[in-house]
Amino acid sequence: MSMDTAWTRFAMNRAALIGGALILLFVFIGLFGPWLAPYDPLAQELRDNYQSMSARHWLGTDDLGRDVFSRLLYGARISLSISLFGVAGGLAVGVLLGLVAAYVGGWTDAMIMRFVDVLYALPGILLAIAIIAVLGKGVLNTVIAVMISSIPTFARVVRGSVLAVLELEYVEACRAAGATAPTIILGHVMPNASSQLVVQATLMLGTAILIASGLSFLGLGVQPPNPEWGAMLSKGRELMRSTPVVAIAPGVAITLVVLSFSVVGDGLRDALDPKYRR
Repeated sequence: MSMDTAWTRFAMNRAALIGGALILLFVFIGLFGPWLAPYDPLAQELRDNYQSMSARHWLGTDDLGRDVFSRLLYGARISLSISLFGVAGGLAVGVLLGLVAAYVGGWTDAMIMRFVDVLYALPGILLAIAIIAVLGKGVLNTVIAVMISSIPTFARVVRGSVLAVLELEYVEACRAAGATAPTIILGHVMPNASSQLVVQATLMLGTAILIASGLSFLGLGVQPPNPEWGAMLSKGRELMRSTPVVAIAPGVAITLVVLSFSVVGDGLRDALDPKYRR
C-alpha cells in the first residue's frame, strides 16, 4: 500500500485527525513549555495560595501558591518524555525478542515466549508497581517500568507477524536463492510487520502515560516537587473542596492525550489495513 493511499484513508477519519492535532499541540507544549509558562513551576508564593482562576493565574494556584497553568505546561514534557522513551525502549526489546523467537523457533521460541507470557499475565500497572518496588522511585525507574511493561505486547505482535510472513512463498524463494537471515528479516519480514508495529506503538503511548501517571499518583513514580501530571492529580485530590481546578486540569490533560493516542491508533489501523473497505 502506498503512503498516499494510507494518508487518504487516514484523512477520511475526522476523529483521528482531531486526535492527531491534539497530540501535535501537546508535543508543542512539551517542547516549548518552559518558554510558554508565565511562572516558575517550582516557585512558591504562600501569600497567593488557593487562588481561583483569574487573569493573573489562568488555572489558579495550589496550596503552596504555585501557578497550576505553568506546572501543567512543564508536566507535559515530563509525562510525554516518560511515555516516549519507555515505549521506544519496549519496542526495541520487544521487536528483538519477537524476531528471534519467530525466526529461530524451537526451544528458543518456547523459552522467549514463556518469559513474555509471564510478563503479559500481569496487568501493566501491577507489573510497573512491582518493578518500581525493586528499582526504587524516580523518573528513570519510571521509564524502565513503562519499558518493561510494554515489551510483551510488542514481542507478541512481532512474533505473530513474522511467523505469517515466513510462510509466504517469496520468503521461501529468497531462502532457496541463498539470501542471508539479515537480508530476509530487514528486506522482507520487517517491512510487512511495520504497519502493525506503528499502530501498536501509537496505542501503547497512551497506555504508557496512564501507567506513568498512575505510578506518580500512588507516589511511586516522579517525585514532588516535579510537575508531573499524575503527581499533580494526586496532590489536587486533597484540594478538591478549596481549589478543584488543581485536580481537574491534569486529569483533563491526561484524558485528552490518552484519548487522542487511542483514536489516532484506530485511524492508523484502518488506514494501513489492506483489507479495509469504507
